[in-house]
Amino acid sequence: MSVLAALVLVAGCGGGSSNVDCGLDGCTVTFPRSGDAVVSVLGVDARLVGVQDGTAQLEVAGQQITVPVGGETQAGGFTVGVERVTDTEVIVRVRA
Repeated sequence: MSVLAALVLVAGCGGGSSNVDCGLDGCTVTFPRSGDAVVSVLGVDARLVGVQDGTAQLEVAGQQITVPVGGETQAGGFTVGVERVTDTEVIVRVRA
């Protein structure tokens, strides 16, 4: 990845939200298990729809996806992975 692309990637994360942490390799989003949080990450909206049996249902860039813990899938041109699910939060990784 070029330095310019890396700077654009980091600049495109979070909008100052405390639950989005971005680096050169993408953004980590911490969603609360309760509530209806929507975050802006890499220029698109991401939302946790729900969790069932260790699988997170997410909406990324208007596309509904289902991702198991430890798995990844594509949505809106991004790679979306679920790193961890606890009783209180869901940790999601988004990469361009």
